[in-house]
Amino acid sequence: MHYHHLYAAEDGESHWRRVEVPLTERSFAPPAKAIFVSDPEPAVATVFLRLDPGWNEPIHPTPKRQTLFCLGGAVRVTASDGEARVIAKGDIWRMEDTHGKGHHTETIGSEPFEAALVQFD
Repeated sequence: MHYHHLYAAEDGESHWRRVEVPLTERSFAPPAKAIFVSDPEPAVATVFLRLDPGWNEPIHPTPKRQTLFCLGGAVRVTASDGEARVIAKGDIWRMEDTHGKGHHTETIGSEPFEAALVQFD
């Protein structure tokens, strides 16, 4: 399991990297059998969003650390260093470019982009 990680370097430039999520086999919901699960991470809010086809925003940093789970549609997200990634159904995107130049997002295709976000402090 992995997610797309967008972060800002000290110079304010945003970059992408792929992060593998470590999973450990352990009891998660006793008395059910052990399953492979990640370590928990405290969250403060959950948000659902939809971006209509043709939506295109100016470059900006993310307002807070958050993880997006794409439920449908697709967006192209371009880091300030120029690297672009397509985030589509089933993809997970960790946004941590809370300062600096930020990123540009635009919907692609004819379907709305729908997602759930988990926000952190």
